[in-house]
Formats: sequence, structure tokens, C-alpha cells
Amino acid sequence: MQHSRMISLMHARSASCLLFWVLSACWTAAEVRGSQSEIPLSVVKLWASAFGGEIKSIASKYSGSQLLQKKYKEYEKSVRIEDIDGAKLVKNLAQNMEEMFRKKAEATRRLVEAAEEAHLQHEENPDLQYEYFNAVLINEVGEDGNSVELGGEFILEPNDHFNNLSVNLSLSVVQVPTNMYNKDPDIVNGVYWSEALNKVFVDNFKRDPSLIWQYFGSAKGFFRQYPGVKWHPDEHGVIAFDCRNRKWYIQAATSPKDVVILVDVSGSMKGLRLTIARQTVASILDTLGDDDFFNIIAINQTGRGSSCSQAIMLVTDGATAMYDDVFAKYNWPERKVRIFPYLIGRESAFADNLKWMACANKGYFSQISTLADVQENVMRYLHVMSRPKVIDHEHDTVWTEAYVDSAQLGENKGPNPMTTVAMPVFSTKNETKNQGILLGVAGTDIPIQELMKTIPKHKLGIHGYAFAITNNGYILTHPDLRPLYQEGQKRKKPSYSSVDLSEVEWEDTEDVLRTAMVNRRTGTFSMEVKRTVDKGKRVLTMHNDYYYTDIKGTPFSVGVALSRGHGKYFFKGNVSLEAGLHDLEQPDVALADEWTYCNTDEHHEHRHLTQVQAIKLYMTSRKPHLKCDRELIQQVLFDAVVTAPLEAYWTGLALNKSENSDKGVEIAFLGTRTGLSRTNLFVVPEQLTNQDFLTAEDREGVFNADHFPLWYKRAAEQVPGTFVYSVPFSSGENKSVVLASTAIQLLDDRKSPIVAAVGIQMKLEFFQRKFWTASRQCNALDGKCIISCDNEDIKCYLIDNNGFILVSEDTSQTNLFFGKVEGAVMNKLLLMGSFKKINLYDYQALCKEYAGSSDSARTLLDPFATVKWLLTELVIFLLEFNLYSWWNYDSTVKAQRAQRTMMVPCDTEYPAFVSERTIKETTGNIDCDGCIRTFVIQQIPSSNLFMVVVENKCDCSSTPPVTMEPIEIIYNESLKCDRLKFQKDRRRPQSCHPFHPEENPVECGSANALSFPIVAILFPVLYFLISR
Repeated sequence: MQHSRMISLMHARSASCLLFWVLSACWTAAEVRGSQSEIPLSVVKLWASAFGGEIKSIASKYSGSQLLQKKYKEYEKSVRIEDIDGAKLVKNLAQNMEEMFRKKAEATRRLVEAAEEAHLQHEENPDLQYEYFNAVLINEVGEDGNSVELGGEFILEPNDHFNNLSVNLSLSVVQVPTNMYNKDPDIVNGVYWSEALNKVFVDNFKRDPSLIWQYFGSAKGFFRQYPGVKWHPDEHGVIAFDCRNRKWYIQAATSPKDVVILVDVSGSMKGLRLTIARQTVASILDTLGDDDFFNIIAINQTGRGSSCSQAIMLVTDGATAMYDDVFAKYNWPERKVRIFPYLIGRESAFADNLKWMACANKGYFSQISTLADVQENVMRYLHVMSRPKVIDHEHDTVWTEAYVDSAQLGENKGPNPMTTVAMPVFSTKNETKNQGILLGVAGTDIPIQELMKTIPKHKLGIHGYAFAITNNGYILTHPDLRPLYQEGQKRKKPSYSSVDLSEVEWEDTEDVLRTAMVNRRTGTFSMEVKRTVDKGKRVLTMHNDYYYTDIKGTPFSVGVALSRGHGKYFFKGNVSLEAGLHDLEQPDVALADEWTYCNTDEHHEHRHLTQVQAIKLYMTSRKPHLKCDRELIQQVLFDAVVTAPLEAYWTGLALNKSENSDKGVEIAFLGTRTGLSRTNLFVVPEQLTNQDFLTAEDREGVFNADHFPLWYKRAAEQVPGTFVYSVPFSSGENKSVVLASTAIQLLDDRKSPIVAAVGIQMKLEFFQRKFWTASRQCNALDGKCIISCDNEDIKCYLIDNNGFILVSEDTSQTNLFFGKVEGAVMNKLLLMGSFKKINLYDYQALCKEYAGSSDSARTLLDPFATVKWLLTELVIFLLEFNLYSWWNYDSTVKAQRAQRTMMVPCDTEYPAFVSERTIKETTGNIDCDGCIRTFVIQQIPSSNLFMVVVENKCDCSSTPPVTMEPIEIIYNESLKCDRLKFQKDRRRPQSCHPFHPEENPVECGSANALSFPIVAILFPVLYFLISR
């Protein structure tokens, strides 16, 4: 019995064991099948570790980063670290800029004095015959082989100081608009007496060789320019340039203005009259500058204005009465508001009424019967507005905002932005004193690049910068100012105007910084900012401290921004002069082209010197007559000595045939905080994959006046000792390289400045091969890997910390944003916190638009652009939809306007992405319509890279991609009106000449009904202007 029970128990145990074995086998089999659909984290980690170790070894070896770090460490105890005093820095910068601006203003003043004296000595001769050098006709030959009239032989030689244009440094030329007669007696007399300016032009240039274009713009329309240069008409044989339309002329000729434009909207305003009226309004708008304020009827409830000259422009085709009771009640006897009637059309039945309005209110009457008459007739009001200033004989110095103006030089003009200093030129003859005759305006251009030479870039740190703005808040210089639209072509933005500070420092939502600088205060301000780099595709978040003050003698204010951390510290080291100069003169050394170590522009004998030659002359001569930055020179000599061993190190690598046999590494390079750089080629120049790197063509990749190289800036924000890798965003062939760079710190603590950065350029194919080799490794003893990137079941990517692809099985995906290729995975990474999205704004963007589109509210942060847009839109609206044809509007007008497309300034919002540093690895699942897709993301050690391995079994195409495409910001009508009511602060110019008691104009105009709407609004407009 017991035996039977034992046998039964043994059978039971055997059955249990069998069942356990079967179940175990089934579970194991299921586990195996499940593992095939999962991505082992340990394997991906192995791949990442193998690739990271290999690529860092290559980058460290060929860049020489460890050697350079060691060399700087050797000087650790002998150098002195200093905190950068931002307040002192901006004060010194303001003084340097003030001195530079003062010299340009003095040159302009000498032109004014010479012009007024020359005119005083000249007697007008209506029969004067005088041959002068016409800018268009010089060196032109007629059919007979002889020089054409007003042409003649004019020697021109290329000059690099003038953008390599061919110029004549001894003589000026005269440009006359195409619609004016070259031999008009007024022009011939003006050209004759203004020849006296040639001597002053030449003398100014000798005194200050940094001067560029000097000129005199005549009130008669001609333009005298030095140095002499040939002008070329457009394809239609026309030169539309008229100096009297330029902002420098208008601002110098008149005081700031408050202008209201009243447009006749009666039914008779149609056809040719409509066209002329529209052109008249457009021409008036062209005469308004940044210091002017203007209005539509009386919509401005804020009461803002220039509080200076005031005018009403009346555009109409007739007037039945003179409305003297209106003027008597609101404008007499002071006559603070001038009236400028423009009679449109050939009929003159009511010209007397309109002329009386002008004469009784210190204005000017004009009748415009053809389109050709518009320009000259509109310009006359400027001379009337200038009379008080002329009688006061006040030579107010005016400075324009930054602008790009190629009109006067045709297609040869470079794209460099500039500002202009200008002064009015008056008639000083006693017999014309009360008439207040403006002869013209003298001016001198100042390239913004010249202004930037005063900026001590080495003191601002890697991310720091200097900037300057005008009294209206417009940018004079700022590293984020983009005056050009450069999508493969260097052309000006259509209707380009200056950019407001709030459009680039947009994080300052309360305009604290802008308001303080517009009001010329001295102070400090701090905020967290998001700085975009690499063509706006990457973002760096940092905390900036701002220091600002005014520039005496100008309407400008200057500021500096210092980033907290390493950007607030500077160190000084010492080496012998002999050692420093020896290492500085080595062939692999270059200095930043746009940094000013020595000012070689102040004396002609120094213009041929390179910066290295100038430094040697300055440091070794007793009286070099050179202005140099001694502190910067001492530090660049220090850097030259410390980095010198890299030359021998790189040379040794290049000569070792066993190293770099496949030429995967092409260049090694370094840069230091003083703008010094060294390069070494491991291949011959012709074999370089990216030939633009470290050249002027790659502006983001070299030291510039307003920024450190991109590879330097990005390396500085990496963890010390790690490399940052990227594929350049540029033309297609340049996608075939990878850049790797790392920062060199002086000390190991947080107060350590970044002293240098080193890096290499390698072939993309070489870099990708290392990745695929690493991704085939596994820890299986038999060498049979259960998974590799060669498997069709998975996809492997290598992305950087901003989500851009460096390696993919599909090579066409290189440098694409990962979210565009794997939208579902990117969404999950954002949800899990592995990456974060940062919203950015671009207030200098260009958008495609159909002409006539109703969504025309552009650049609303720019007060001038906003009001000008609204005024233009309303005027066109009134002219096209007049009261008598409101219901009979011809829809073809809008259709014709809508057929044209153009690029217009707009505001856009777009995202950037950045990885979370604390997350090293993670796994995730995505539900794609019921199919579960697994992925693994693993950080590559000592880098900014991540390996992403994604299962390939599910179709996730229904998930939309994550893109970085910008979206235009559309402003609703309510916001447009709010923007107009609450304009940003503008500081009114101190000088004002609205009227003069001795003003006694000789004439007030040249010699159909005024519609009810005009009469109805004349009362409130006068009341509004006078009551301000």
C-alpha cells in the first residue's frame, strides 16, 4: 500500500516536472519570440559607447585638444583673471564712437562752410556755359569717336577702400536725374560754384582716410559726389535717383514734421486724376523721415507728435470757396499749421481759391496735371518747411538710421549698411535772407563696419555683443540685424527700412531696455534670452546683463550685452615680446579680419599694412603714429606663444604615413579669445570636401566684428572635455563634412573663462563609416549578434542635441530635422521630456504675398512702418472706393493687383528643439493605429549626439511630421488699431524751427469743387493740430 502510494507520488511528481518543463519551454520560447520584437537597451548602449569612444579618440588626437589644454594649464598660476566691468566698458565704447562720429561731422561742416562761401561769391548768370563731368556721360564716346558733351576723359582706378570700384580721388562727378535737363541754367550755375568743393573733398580724405563717400545734394536736383565714379542707367536707360528724396536730405533740410494728408474722394477723382493723386500721395510719403509724425484725419488719440512743424496736405481737383472763417478761427494769427494744396488736373478754374489757402497759411500751392509733374511739385513743400531753419541759420547736424542704399552706385555697390551725417547749406546773401533759400545738403556716409571697429570684441566674451540704436529705437548696429534677404542671392529687402530694437531683443516684452536707451539714459538691465545660431536653426539659452549709455553729439545710444558665466571674465597673461612676435608671424597663424588690433585707416602710409605688420611696427618702433589696442595685442601675443606647439604637433601627424591613411580627417583648426586662429591641412587644398570652411564665404565659421565662430560658440556651451559635432547648413556639397570642436578652459571652476576652442573637419562618409562599424558590435560569445543596424527590422539614426540627423540609412536625410522623418518618435520624445520645444520669433522675416491681399499688416512693432502701411492702405482705399462709386467698384482693380506676388516683410513664429542634458538614455513605445512600435534613444558619450534605434514593423505615416517651418503671425484688426494708439517711445529731436517772424516768402504757389468730406474734416484737423 505504501509502495503503491510512493509509486503514485513519483508519477505525480514526474507529471508535475513534465508540466513544469513544458511550461518552462513554452515560456522560454515565448520570451525568445518577444525579444526579437524588442530592442535590447544594453546592445544600443554598447554601440553608443563604442562609437563615442572611437570618434572622441579621433577628434582629440587630430585636434590636439589635450595638448592645448595642457599648455594653457602651464600658465594657470601666472595669469590674472578679471571681472569684466560692463558699465566701464560701455562708457569707453561710447567715447570711442563719439570721437569717430565727431570727425565725420567736422568733415561735413567743412563742406557746408565751403559751399556757402562759394555761393556767396557767385553771381547768377542765366547764359552761363560750363562743361562739367556728368557721372553718366564720362568716358562715353560718340559716333564720331570723340567724347560726348559733358563727358570727356575721366581717369578711374580700382580702389579697395571703395568696394573695389573704379574711382577718381582727385575729382568729383555730377549726377542729374534723367527727368531733368543737364544744361538747365539753374543746374549749370549750381554746378559751377560747387566746383569749389573738390578741394575740400580731397582735403577731408587726406585728413581722415577712413572717410568714404562725400557729397553735396543740391536743392535744384543735381548731386555732386566724391570720389568721382561712373554711374550706369538701368535697363530702360533711366537713373531715377534724386538726392532730394533721400532721408539724409529730407532730415537735414527740414525740422521734424506733423503731417496730415487729406484726399478728395469725390466722384470726379477718377481716371488720370486718380492715378496722379495716388502718385502724389506716394511722393509725399517718400518725403517723410523717421523723425516725422503723420496722421490720417484725427485718429491719433494719444496726442503724440513732433511738436514742431505742422502741415496739412490737401490733394483735390477743385475748391469752390476759400474757407477763410475756418482759418481765422483755428489757424490765425499764428499760422502754426501750413496748408499745401495740390490741384489735380488741367482745369484751373478754382486755382485762385487753393492758392489763397496756401498763401494765407504760409504754405505753397501746386497744380499737377501730368505724372511727370508730381515729383518736382511735391518737393517744393520741403523748401517752404525749411525756411525758418534757413533764416535762423542753424546748421543742425542730423544722423540717419542704418540703411542699405545702392541707388547712387548702381549694381556695383556692396551690401554694407551705413549711416549718414548731413547738414543743410544755406544762401547767406543779404538780399535773400528773408526768403530762407536752401541751397542743398552736404553729407558723408559712415559704414556700420567702421562703427564696429571701435568695439572691443575680446572683452565682450564669446556670446557678448555691442549694439547701438537711434532716438526712434531703430537699430544702427546689432548682430541680429539682417538688412539683406540672402536665400542664395544678395538683394535688398523690398521697401527695406530700419529694424526696431524690440524686434531683435523680443524677450524684453515691456520694452524696458528700449525705452531707457531711446531716452538716452545710462543704466543696466538683465534678462534671460534665446539666441539663435547656425542660420536660425539652433538656439542657445542664456542670461544676459545689459549696460547702456548715450553717445554725445549724436541721437544714438550704445549698449553691450554680457552673458553670465564665462562671458563675465577675462584673463591676462604675459610673454616676452620677442617670443610673441616670432610665433605670431608663423604661416599657419591668422588674425580676425574685422577686429581692430591697430587702426591702419587713420594715415594713408599705414593702409597697406596687415594687422600683423602693424602690430610689429607698433611694438618695436619708438614713434609709430599708430593707434593700437595694447591690451589686446599683449594677449594675442600670449595666445600665439601658448598655441605654437600645435603647429609641430599637427605637422607630425601629417607626415606620419600610418596616420589618417584614408584622409578621413581633412583640417585641424583652433581659435582663441583674442581672434587668433591656426589651421593645418591633412590633405592638399584641392582635395578639401568643403572649400568654404574657415574662409570669408563662411561668415558664421570665422571671427567677425560681431561674433565668434559658430563652432567656438557651440563648443563653449558643451560640458568641458566633450566635443560638439555638426554637419554645416549650407550648399549641398558641404553636407559631406562633419565638424567637431571642443572648448579649452583655463581653470576647472565656474569662474574660468573659455580661452580657446579646437576642432577638426572630417569627411561625412568617414564619420558615418565609424558609426555603422560600431553598430555591428555585440556582446555575444559566439559573435552572432541577435540585432544590428543592418537588420531590416530596425532603423538607426544619429542625431544631434537639436534634433538634426547626421547619420541615416537614407543619405538624403542628412541634416534634416528628425521630426520631419520620424514625426511619431519625435512627438514621443517631446512628451517624455527627452527634447523640449522652444518657440522663437522672427520680426525680420519675408513672406510671399499677393499684391492687394487684405492681410497686409506687417512689422507692427515698427511704428513708422505700421503707420505708413495704414496710411497708404487708407489712401488707396479712399481713392479706389470713393463715396460716389462705393457700390459700383470695379472688381477688376483688385483682380489686377492680386495677380502680382511679392516678398514682403512679415512676422513669423517658428520652433527650435534642444535635448535635455540630464537624460542619457530612454526607451519608449508608440501606438500607431493599434500597432506598438518600440524605440531606444541613447546618448553618445562625450558628445552632443544621440543614437536612436526604431522598430520598423509599424506604419506610423498617419502621424504628421514635426517641422520647424515658420508660421506667419496674422494680426487682427483690433490689434492693428491698438498698435497705432500705443506707439513705442520715440525721442523728439531737440532742434525745432517751425516758423520765423521774419519769414516773408516772395511767392506761395504757381498759378472742381472741394468735396463735402474734405470741408467737414478740415475743421477738426486744424483744431486737433493747433490744440496739441
